[in-house]
Amino acid sequence: MNASLLRSVIYIAALCGLYLSTAMLVPAMVDLYYGHSDWRVFATCAFMVGGISLMAAMATRGPPPIFSRRLGFLLVNVLWAVFALVGAIPFMFSSPHLSFAQALFEAMSGITTTGSSVISGLDTMPPGLLMWRSLIAWLGGIGIVALGLFVLPFLRVGGMSFFKMESSDTNDKPFARLATFTRAFMAIYVGITLLCAIAYDSAGMSHFDAINHAFSTVATAGFSTHDASFGYFQSDAILWIATFFMTLCSLPFSILIVFAVRGRLDALRDPQILVFLGYVSAFAISTAIYNHLANGVAMTDALTHSYFNFASLLSTTGFASQDYLLWGPFVVMAAFFATFMGGCSGSTAGGIKAYRFVILFNVITTGLKKLIYPNAVYSVRYGKQTVDAETQRTIFLFFSVFTFLWVIGSLAMAALGYDFTTAASAVITALANVGPGVSTLIGPSGNFATMNDPELYLLALMMLLGRLEVLSVLVLLVPIFWRT
Repeated sequence: MNASLLRSVIYIAALCGLYLSTAMLVPAMVDLYYGHSDWRVFATCAFMVGGISLMAAMATRGPPPIFSRRLGFLLVNVLWAVFALVGAIPFMFSSPHLSFAQALFEAMSGITTTGSSVISGLDTMPPGLLMWRSLIAWLGGIGIVALGLFVLPFLRVGGMSFFKMESSDTNDKPFARLATFTRAFMAIYVGITLLCAIAYDSAGMSHFDAINHAFSTVATAGFSTHDASFGYFQSDAILWIATFFMTLCSLPFSILIVFAVRGRLDALRDPQILVFLGYVSAFAISTAIYNHLANGVAMTDALTHSYFNFASLLSTTGFASQDYLLWGPFVVMAAFFATFMGGCSGSTAGGIKAYRFVILFNVITTGLKKLIYPNAVYSVRYGKQTVDAETQRTIFLFFSVFTFLWVIGSLAMAALGYDFTTAASAVITALANVGPGVSTLIGPSGNFATMNDPELYLLALMMLLGRLEVLSVLVLLVPIFWRT
């Protein structure tokens, strides 16, 4: 491994630490405003992390390296690890006094926008701590979109390149410079967050709840300020507002930017958008009908809660309005399968993602046609674009490794003493960055507080693997990666 490469990675990670130390001042000010003594914890952590990061940055400062795949893989892993480690520090020293494993789990859940939690009694937690959970999730969402739009397509392990999508012809780039696109993305991300917070506030949330839930909704993270999540508010209007914004933020941000800035309606014809919206509606309507017929719930209430909870699952947000595991076995099974699926590429959502299902379906239909006409030439399409063999190979590799990790992780959880449902759903909800599982222990009415350190470390690793599209983490295990 080139020494200058390691120096550059440490330098960029140190800058990340500086940004996070500055962000810690936000919950410090929140605690100070509400008169809670934990403001000292965040202030101390901010100066400590900032000082160490500044020294590391000064010691490793140098000319920027040429961006390569090796640098990209290493940088992505180091940045997310640093983000999780730094984010965990306030959790250990603030009022809940979490252990290192619990703090790392909570921070990793935040930055990967998973939304799983080991903290109980959220209604009585210090406001600064609640703000820190929401803030790291919101910042993690920014990094995730940047990862999906710029880094992963370059590394050829995931994401859909912005300039290769059906809605964006390479001969007619909607933004000539990357800086222009980045500014547009930040404006859209911040703008959607403000609109979401205003909508929540207008619908009856307190100012504090509205800001925290807006951060978590736009990042599709699922962190709430109440143990009952959205069930606390008892408001259909709030549920529909959340459903809209969770669905919106599961769409590709590149498409949203092209549509918002240039007004190009053709941008919305991306196949993955139609597929994602289609399976959200299919899950929601079918479970609403089942809940209405099986449990006698009024159809309007059934639709409201079904759309909210399945938009939450499929966007990998993880909010809940009710314990949908009590609706019946059909809903439990639907929720389990929904955990795998995820949103669109280039969004804050996790999971397998809709564009992979589109390409996989076209590969299968093309293969079936070849069985009938072996000598015919068929191409695999994504909209109007032809999918090259390398992309097809990467998608099949992703499906294979994703399934393998789920099986191995589930077996490990079972070996640690958990039943099949808890083990299987805990691993998939971490790997897909969803949040709640489908067992009583870790379902929408539970959390991960009762789990021991080995399980928390395992699930934190699964969150990281899922968020970084699996392959970009596992590539570090290949010996040739470290050879000069």
